[in-house]
Amino acid sequence: MKSIFIFFLLLVSLVQSGFAQVDSTLFKRTPRDTSFQRSMNMDAVYNRPFLSVGKVPAVIGGYVETDYSYIGTDGVTDGHSFRIPRLTVFIASTVQRKIKFLSEIELEEGGREINIEFASLDFSFNPLLNLRGGVIMNPIGAFNQNHDGPKWEFVERPVAMTQILPATWSNVGFGLYGKQYSNSWAFGYELYLTNGFDESIINNGQNKTFLPASKATADRFEESSNGQPLFTGKFAVRKNTVGEIGISYMGGIYNKFREDGLILDDKRRLHVTAVDFNTVIPVLKTYVVGEWAWVNLNIPDTYGQQFGRSQQGGFVDFVQPVLRRTIFGFRNSVFNVACRLEYGDWNVGSFKETGDSIGDNFWAVVPAISFRPTPQTVLRFNYRREWQRDFLNNPAANTGGIQFGISSYF
Repeated sequence: MKSIFIFFLLLVSLVQSGFAQVDSTLFKRTPRDTSFQRSMNMDAVYNRPFLSVGKVPAVIGGYVETDYSYIGTDGVTDGHSFRIPRLTVFIASTVQRKIKFLSEIELEEGGREINIEFASLDFSFNPLLNLRGGVIMNPIGAFNQNHDGPKWEFVERPVAMTQILPATWSNVGFGLYGKQYSNSWAFGYELYLTNGFDESIINNGQNKTFLPASKATADRFEESSNGQPLFTGKFAVRKNTVGEIGISYMGGIYNKFREDGLILDDKRRLHVTAVDFNTVIPVLKTYVVGEWAWVNLNIPDTYGQQFGRSQQGGFVDFVQPVLRRTIFGFRNSVFNVACRLEYGDWNVGSFKETGDSIGDNFWAVVPAISFRPTPQTVLRFNYRREWQRDFLNNPAANTGGIQFGISSYF
């Protein structure tokens, strides 16, 4: 609670300093880039609404999410539950026309955690050559960068992108990025070297291979766990009338193999590959977005078969606008119907002894309806149905329930 108080004290001080310099009538909303045809997933970090105060050099924005759920598994439920999973604040500044700073600070689970998800300086030399340094959000897949709650019609984040890939995975490092337009085409790339994973991806309370466990290691913002950089690279292409497809890779050594010059272990590597896409089906204006990821890593032979050496999973969302008009006094508001299909397998393979398939997998169907009074705010109602098998591939546990949530930029 002390860290939360200090954070908001600094934030209020920033805003008050702006009040002291300018008249309140000079508040101005800087809208996010709404040019769907020219925006790519790599632009998501800047494609947000901000509030500027006169000539104060910094602008501020953010988003909030809150939801309700009633979920049961095999007929057993804990009843009604309310939560505020995250409150995120953006602070940005243009130091000079070609030097920009942006930070994203997230308070999770009612403020129990404060995380710096992004805090970097960008130096623009050329549209195809830009330098970025600081806390960088590794561009593996698309959801890791384009994860803001108000952009989605679903209460929960995709399971595969949060529990196979570590959603909002960020590290300290440097890299290059760039983008080029050619008529109706856009091409973009990102290349980064950062700190990375550690052995918690196999030594964790989940008792399985679990990449998100490394998010709890705050030391990665101070030093590398093994002195070896994590490489993340992505290439994406977009055609205005078709959509965008991206291919990304993230890999490196995750174990501490050497200390004070003494070799402790073999180098154990991690490889992650992801493909993401989005498109709009003509005439119907159906928005389709999806992502699939593969994880492969080298695990010591002393570890049991419950530690998966290969993992995979992904999701696809279908969002269909059904009504666009003035509703409840909100101009150009939209009602959508949507559906998410998702799958995740934490242990791809077969038992050595029997040849039977290993379980530890998950699949879900989530139909939804949503109301957007403005493009930056969403009210969403989901019915969630999921099935999950354990490591031994026993009959799946059936989970179902309803969720209601709201999310908005501010």
